Parts: sequence; C-alpha cells; structure tokens
Amino acid sequence: MPIEDSPQNTVKHWQDCTDVYDFLEQIRLRPGMWLPDHSLRHLEALLTGYRVALGVHAIDEPFDFWPEERFTQWLHESLGTSSSLSWAAEIERTTPAGSNPVEEFFRLLDEYRRHVASKPTPRTSKAGFPGIEYMGNTFVTLFWRQRLLNQAVQRLEDRDFRVVRLAAGQWSTEQDMHHAIAAALQFPDYYGRNLDALNDCLGDVACYGGYDDSAEGAGLVLAFTDYDRFAADCPEAAQALLDIIADRARHAAVLQRRLICLVHSNDPDIQFDPVGAMPVMWNSDEWMDANRRG
Repeated sequence: MPIEDSPQNTVKHWQDCTDVYDFLEQIRLRPGMWLPDHSLRHLEALLTGYRVALGVHAIDEPFDFWPEERFTQWLHESLGTSSSLSWAAEIERTTPAGSNPVEEFFRLLDEYRRHVASKPTPRTSKAGFPGIEYMGNTFVTLFWRQRLLNQAVQRLEDRDFRVVRLAAGQWSTEQDMHHAIAAALQFPDYYGRNLDALNDCLGDVACYGGYDDSAEGAGLVLAFTDYDRFAADCPEAAQALLDIIADRARHAAVLQRRLICLVHSNDPDIQFDPVGAMPVMWNSDEWMDANRRG
C-alpha cells in the first residue's frame, strides 16, 4: 500500500480508480460532490457500498474500513479509546475545534497509511468477508452452467466454507428430498421428514452448528445440482425448500453465522417465487438472459 507525502491531485472517473485508497483520494479532491452534507456517516455508507461491490464481483482487494478491521483498531489505539463506536462516529465525536470531521478523517487516513507502510502486516489472499457475493440478496443463487457452479464451490471451499453437495436431480418425491438432506446433514433420528421438521432442524444447523459437529470454518454451503428436475416433479416442495433455506440463512446471519445456497438448473429460464420475501436471482456471470444461451 504505497503512500506519498502529498495526495494525488488528478481528478478521474471513479471507475478508473485502482483501489479503495485511490477512490478516497477522489473524494478528498472533491468532498462537496461526494459528501454534500460533509458527514462521515455518508462516507462510511460509500465505503460500505464499495466493499459490497468487491464481494459481488469476487474481487479480492484488501479493505481496512469494516468496523473491526485495521483502520478502526488503529484509530482506537491512536486515540487511546476502547469505544465500540465505528470509525466514522469516533472521528465525529473527537474532531478538534477548528477542523471538521471530513478534514480530520483525511488527516488520520494519511497518518494511518504512513503507519501501515512502516509496519507492514502479512495478509492472506482471502477476502475479509468471504462469501458475501452470495449473501447480498437472498442467500440463494441460481446457476445454469455447472462449470460456474463448480468454480463458485471451489472458491468457497478455498475460503474455508464447508460444502455439502446434493444431487437434486435424483429426487422424484418430497420424501426423497427429506431423506437426502437428513443424511447429508446428519439430522437426528426423530427428524419428522416434513417441511416443518426441516425448518426446525435446518435452523439448528444454520444457527448453532451441525448435529455431527462437523467443522464449518467460514460457514456452510448447500450446493444443489439439477434442481430443475426436482422442481418439475415437486414444484411446491422445491419452492418451499429454497424459502426455508433463505429464512434460516437470514436468522443465522443475525448470529454471525453463514449459510449459503447455490442452485444449479439445466433450464436457463427457470423461475421461483420470492424466497425469504426476496426473489431468487441468477449469479452475476449469468444474470443477463443472453449469457444463458448457447
């Protein structure tokens, strides 16, 4: 992370920025355009959007501005505080007279970058928030090309997720589905093999860990193949399963646990009703209809 004595003074389009620090320099050059109310909460929202975009596009770029990341830790150490406030709230609270929070942020940012440049810390190649590209909408993502599904699974395994693969094309009844999921996730013997029982047991796995105590690392991924075949035979059960997964994944996220569902379909036009009160979306590489043809 190079740092110069003076900031860059070239205005450029935000799409031409090379990293988050380049983006911040553009905001420094024209704060009135980017931050019309001169609020650090607005800047914090912009950086949150930047980080989410990295996740959506699977870009592995260091990002130090999450609440528990290095900039916040350094800020509290520098100020001698042990507050649980975000970096934006902390800077706004401690901005000295004669300055404003935006000016104070950039002064501290320069100081932080000099500190990091003088004491580099080895980084892993893994993103700070792995799997976010499959959690931004409903926790359920569709794939048409199995190659892309396999690549997604490999990326998540590389980021320490536990992946459970389920061949949905082999299910011709709802009971087939219950049997396969119960076996894969080691549901207890009292599992009732109905949708209510599935909701309960999957909720336990998502929120508290597997019945078999399997290590999950960063989280749990359910990867279904040939789901269109199951949906053709059992449309109501196929819809209900995705709805249950989306709902349980959202509950798990509140407890800072991660459940992700990846669904492969041979039908490029397959659609589902909203799950977890949200629509099921295609992955970013196949979002456009034209990308699922040929």
